[in-house]
Amino acid sequence: MRQPAPPPTTAAGNTRAAEQSCLALLQACNTLSKLTQIHTHIIKSGLQNNPLVLTKFTATSSDLQAIDYATSFLFSPESDTRLYDTFLYNTITRAYAQTNNLKAKAIDVYKFMLERNDLPNKFTYPFVLKACAGIGDLNLGKSIHGSVVKFGFGDEVNVQNTLVHMYCCCRGVEFARKVFDEMSRSDSVSWSAMIGGYVRVGRSSDAISLFREMQIKGVCPDEITMVSVLSACTGLGALELGKWVESYVEKESVQKNVELSNALIDMFAKCGDVDKATNLFRSTRERNIVSWTSVIGGLAMHGRGVEAVAVFEEMIRSGVTPDDVVFIGLLSACSHSGLVDKGKKYFDSMRKEFGIVPKIEHYGCMVDMLCRAGLVKEALKFVQEMPIDPNPVVWRTLINACRAHGELKLGEKITRQLIRNEPMHESNYVLLSNIYAKMSDWEKKTRIREAMDMKGMKKIPGSTMIELDNEIYEFVAGDKSHAQSKEIYEMVDEMGKEMKRAGYIPTTTEVLLDIDDEDKEDTLNRHSEKLAIAFALLNTPPGTLIRIVKNLRICDDCHSATKFISKIYNREIVVRDRNRFHHFKNGLCSCRDFW
Repeated sequence: MRQPAPPPTTAAGNTRAAEQSCLALLQACNTLSKLTQIHTHIIKSGLQNNPLVLTKFTATSSDLQAIDYATSFLFSPESDTRLYDTFLYNTITRAYAQTNNLKAKAIDVYKFMLERNDLPNKFTYPFVLKACAGIGDLNLGKSIHGSVVKFGFGDEVNVQNTLVHMYCCCRGVEFARKVFDEMSRSDSVSWSAMIGGYVRVGRSSDAISLFREMQIKGVCPDEITMVSVLSACTGLGALELGKWVESYVEKESVQKNVELSNALIDMFAKCGDVDKATNLFRSTRERNIVSWTSVIGGLAMHGRGVEAVAVFEEMIRSGVTPDDVVFIGLLSACSHSGLVDKGKKYFDSMRKEFGIVPKIEHYGCMVDMLCRAGLVKEALKFVQEMPIDPNPVVWRTLINACRAHGELKLGEKITRQLIRNEPMHESNYVLLSNIYAKMSDWEKKTRIREAMDMKGMKKIPGSTMIELDNEIYEFVAGDKSHAQSKEIYEMVDEMGKEMKRAGYIPTTTEVLLDIDDEDKEDTLNRHSEKLAIAFALLNTPPGTLIRIVKNLRICDDCHSATKFISKIYNREIVVRDRNRFHHFKNGLCSCRDFW
């Protein structure tokens, strides 16, 4: 019996079969060489303008970090872009937005799509806005926001969330807050984006306030939220609040991924409890290079350089390959602990043993290390022989060392050159002003201050924060805004009398004003560190540990005074300044007066 003939083959059937074949090949593709072969197959099959195949081809290229290969094909003269659809454009835009150095191309593709009169959809803008966030162009972001509204996607939650993220990344946090406040519906992503935005621009108190508001409104935070909240605690030096966050994570069973574990380690280290940070590190099953970096950097900040070096050696033995960031922490540890020979050895090993080319940050650590050890001339020689141009941070480190170690003429010479290179950077003028004050050359110091005033420059004011009962209190020099100001200043006077009985001599050279010694002493007594410590003595039980955070380097006089206070009042006092932690106990400091 004759079998029935198969149905006739149609062109559409052939195209469909070829399409399915290409899609299957792309799904299984895992190398660039295979991708180039599939590319040839696509052309031979006549599918070089098929949107479905091209979309999958683009996605596969992106997965293989070869998006430029795909777009060279997609936008070649032979391609008919009239057949492309929004879904394909979105795929290209997403691929570029996810590639660090190609984010601007995502914007170019978006603009090309609009020029072709292909309308975006609600999935287009999250990719475009993420690319804009990576570029950091606020004006571009505002322009794209206008298009979002024009095309009617302003009420889409995903688009709004990405707008918040974009504005925060572009340092337009007030615009981000406006979008956030106007959202009719918000989710944990919205809150996380806004909290993270505040952290990004250093507004840690606002981040904590918003997190508390989030809890009141019953929005459940996720691990991304908690990482941002912990970063805010770190910025404020709010250890007790950080401990509460850790308890909250455990109680609410927030997923504890490696990023959250690292944030906890970092928070404890930078809020003054480096032992807890180290214990957390030891108990964490899943670690990455950031975990090691956090604990090494934390130990460095606390002047525990020998331990930091031991952790680094343990990391090497465990098979973890160090990166350039780990070496910044390691060299900083050597710097803060006076381990000059070890620091030199590790710096040399970067290139020789690990193939890491030192960056300006590593050279900066070396200059800092030599300067802290009083080797100013060696530091200058090191800077002069650097294979890369020293940046202003390196020069400022050297200038501060000149001032600290009496090399005032050299410091003056370097600072004047720095001012010629950076005439509008206020810290350069402050450095020169401080050098003239150290020389007691009040006339030149006054001229520098007058020049700053004419240019509208202001010195960054010193401030000190202290956490008490989960509230953050901030003091500035001479501050009388606190409700307990009268009691605080009475305590400061009492502290001064007790310290003098114990042998304290005010370091009046720290007062960079042409006034008599009695007035200088009075000025020193009003420094923000002393006000914060007086506040703590008034409001905490005897024997309680005191923790304060200074935004600048602690001055010589406050450092000396805090040693006396720790012994007189039998208090352990932990000070985090711009450079490191100081643990004061029984009249001694962990930095061994080396900071």
